[in-house]
Amino acid sequence: MRFLFTFILLLISSSSFAQFAKELLQQNSYKVQDTIIIEENSIQHKNFFIADKAGNIVDSTYYKVDYAKAKIYLNKNKFNADSVKVNYLRYPDFLTRDYYSLNDSLVVPKNTAIKKYYKLSEPKSNSIQVFDGLSSTGSISRAVTVGNNQNAVVDSQLDLQLSGKLSDKVTLQASLQDANIPIQEGGYSQSLDEFDQIFVSLSSKNWNIRAGDIQVAEDRSIFSSFTKKLQGLTVQANIEGEKSKTTIYASGALVRGVFNSSTIVAQEGNQGPYKLVGDNGELFVLIVSGSERVYVNGLQLERGQNKDYVIDYNAGEIIFNTTYPVTSNMRIIVEYQVSQQNFARVLGVVGADVSSKNWNLNAFLYTENDLRNQSLLQNLNDNQKEVLSAAGDDETRMVADAATPTSFTENQVLYQNIGSEADPIYQQFEGTEQTTETLFQVQFKEVGFGNGNYIIENEAVVNEVYLFRAPVNGVLQGNYEPVTQLSAPIRLQIGVVQGNFMPNESTSINFELAASRNDLNLFSSVDDNDNSGGAYSIKLNQNI
Repeated sequence: MRFLFTFILLLISSSSFAQFAKELLQQNSYKVQDTIIIEENSIQHKNFFIADKAGNIVDSTYYKVDYAKAKIYLNKNKFNADSVKVNYLRYPDFLTRDYYSLNDSLVVPKNTAIKKYYKLSEPKSNSIQVFDGLSSTGSISRAVTVGNNQNAVVDSQLDLQLSGKLSDKVTLQASLQDANIPIQEGGYSQSLDEFDQIFVSLSSKNWNIRAGDIQVAEDRSIFSSFTKKLQGLTVQANIEGEKSKTTIYASGALVRGVFNSSTIVAQEGNQGPYKLVGDNGELFVLIVSGSERVYVNGLQLERGQNKDYVIDYNAGEIIFNTTYPVTSNMRIIVEYQVSQQNFARVLGVVGADVSSKNWNLNAFLYTENDLRNQSLLQNLNDNQKEVLSAAGDDETRMVADAATPTSFTENQVLYQNIGSEADPIYQQFEGTEQTTETLFQVQFKEVGFGNGNYIIENEAVVNEVYLFRAPVNGVLQGNYEPVTQLSAPIRLQIGVVQGNFMPNESTSINFELAASRNDLNLFSSVDDNDNSGGAYSIKLNQNI
C-alpha cells in the first residue's frame, strides 16, 4: 500500500514538472542581426537550438551564446534568410525575481523646513450666494425723426441683458429687447407679450432650459420642415456615451400667430408700401414681430433701414428701400405669422437625436392643436357649434346665422324678424321706446351681387342700415346676407423618423419615414376618413 502511494505521488510530481517545464519552454522568431537579446534575465543551456524558416537546425558554429546575459551573437555571413527561430528554456520567475527586505523607492527622503508632509488647516466654507456674480448691461434710447415732408416721429429702443453663474455648473442668461426700428409707426409695447424678445435661459454642460420667446425649427426633414417663433418653454439634454451621443429635446408653447404667406405683384419703380393680408384675405392684420421671411426670385432679403426692406408690423405693410429697386419682373413672396387667432392654440415638439461614428438617427413628434372650448375672435353659441359639427371639412358649409337676440338700446341699429323662424326676414326696428318684441343684433356679410337678399340702404350714416329685397323671378336682388363665416378648430400631428448610415467612406444610405394626421374640424367627425397620411424616402449614394 505504501509502495502504491509513493508511485502515485511520483507520477503526479512528474506530470506537474512536465507541465511546468512546458510553460518555461519558449520558441520565438528574431530578425537576423549581429546581436540578439532574447530575455532580460539568464537562460538555460538545456534544449537550446536555432532553426531557420523551414525548421532546419542551424549549425552551432554559426553563432555564439551568452547564457548568463541571454544574448546571441550571429555570424550574418552564414545566414541567407532574414529571420531565425530560437528555442530555449527560461528560468522560473521565483528564481529571477528580486528579493529585498527594504524597497528604496518607498523610503521617504529626509524632511526639511521647506518640505512639509503634514499640515493642519481649517476646512474651507463652500457656501454659495444666490445671484452672486451676475452682470447686467443695457440701454434705453429715445429718438425724434423730423423732415420737411413728414410729421415728427418718436422712436424708442430698449435693450437689457443679464448674464452670470448661479453656481459652478449653472449659467444664467436673460434678455429683454423692444425696438421700434425698423418702422413701427404709432406702435409701442403695453404688455410683455408685445416685446420683440424676452427670455430667461439656464444652461449647464449637459442640459439647457429656456423660457419666454423661443424659436422651434426643423430643417433636416423632407416632409416636415418648419420654423416657429413662440412663447413657451424648451428643454434640451445631452447624454454622452462611449461610442454615441444622444440629444433629447422637448418644447411646449402658445402660438403667437397663424402662419400665412402672400405673393406680391411688383410694380415697376414702386417701392411700396405693399399690403400683407390675412389667411382669409383680411386687409388689416397684425404681423408677429420678427416672424417674416421675404424672398425675391428665390433669394432671402434682409430687414433694416440700411438693408433691403423695412416693415410696419402694426399696419401689415412692407416697404423696400431705395437701395433695392423694385421691378415688375420680380417674384416676391413673403412668409409671416399673423397675430389673429380664432382659438387658443398650443404647440408641442418632442424628439431625440442619436449619433455615432457611422450612423445617425433622429425622431420627433410635432403637434399643433386648437383648444376648441377657448375661442378668441368668435363667440360660438350652441347653434353655431351644431353648424360646425355638420359641416365636416367643407368651409363653404361653415356659415351660420349672424342674428343675436338682444334688448333695446338707443343709438344702435337693431332688427326685428318679420318672417318665420325657419326663413327669417330682418327689418330695421324704428321704435324709440322699450318694446316686448324680440330684437336682434345682426351682422351682414358681402357675398357678391345676385347672391344675397339685402342691400345697404344708406351708406352716409355712421351705422349702416341693410334693407331686404325680395327675389324677382327667382333671381336674388342683393349682395349681402345675415350670415357669418365660422372658423373651425384644427389639429395637426406629424411623426418623423429619419436616419443616415455610412458603412464606408464612399457609401451612404439616407431614409425618412413620416406619418401625419390633419383634422380640419375638431367639432365634426365627418370627413375624418382622409385625415391620416404617410410618406417615405430612401436614398443611396455611392461615390465611384
